[in-house]
Amino acid sequence: MKICVSSYSFAQYTRAGKMTLIDCVVKAKEMGFDAIEFIDIPGETQEERLAMAKTLREKAAEVGIEIIAYTVGANLFQPTEEENAAEVERLKAQVDVAAALGASIMRHDACRALTKTGAGRSFDLMLPTIAKNARLITAYAEERGIRTCTENHGRIAQDSERLERLFNAVAHDNYSLLLDLGNFTGVGENPADAVSRLAPYAIHVHVKDLRIREEVFTGARMTRNGIYTRAVPAGEGDVPLKRCFAILKAAGYEGAISIEYEASEDCITGIARGTENVRRLLAQLEW
Repeated sequence: MKICVSSYSFAQYTRAGKMTLIDCVVKAKEMGFDAIEFIDIPGETQEERLAMAKTLREKAAEVGIEIIAYTVGANLFQPTEEENAAEVERLKAQVDVAAALGASIMRHDACRALTKTGAGRSFDLMLPTIAKNARLITAYAEERGIRTCTENHGRIAQDSERLERLFNAVAHDNYSLLLDLGNFTGVGENPADAVSRLAPYAIHVHVKDLRIREEVFTGARMTRNGIYTRAVPAGEGDVPLKRCFAILKAAGYEGAISIEYEASEDCITGIARGTENVRRLLAQLEW
């Protein structure tokens, strides 16, 4: 089982100017990770993004760590055909960045919010458009040896039932799902139940843990169903990580387990502690 870390986990340091993306590659290797994934490579132009991707790939090869995935934002439901076509082309350009990174997986969002009128009023009304656009992107990615996936992310496409409907609607062998074990709590879903539904379709897994309470508490955010959560290092919250890992193992999951840290304490300390907990839980399952 490959243990991976997302560059997003180092956001405290990168946003403060204490680390660069290149530094993230070096630090991930120093911390013993098998692989790293990146989120939205910065750049004013496509040429700048491709150049940065090439630099990161070269640094990863130099230190001996795999770049396993590339995660990008997206909104695959747009109000007009022209805007949908433009978003598909933008995502195809991001596929080219993933190829420059040497990543074998690219994750993109489905949609961002409901609208007051038109087909944007509900997930099911948006679904045909989202699925069509995702199919066009994954067909393009397949030609470049990259598999695409959508994560349970953004509240609108975060429920396991909706993700399963999206997977079925896209209906393309190159398209899969990314399961974030913590994100299911954002819509009031039991993570283990959600994983049991979606494990057969998973190509990548994010490990995120949260403290979950019915009443508001310091640092907490309200979820869609009105409970409150706050991110903590993996293995120190209320997400049933061991149970989720057991379900994934039983389902034959062969992808990586990627730490996505977003708690408030020092990110290096939190990543290290969470990774130690995850390794311990996986060892208990002999996985």
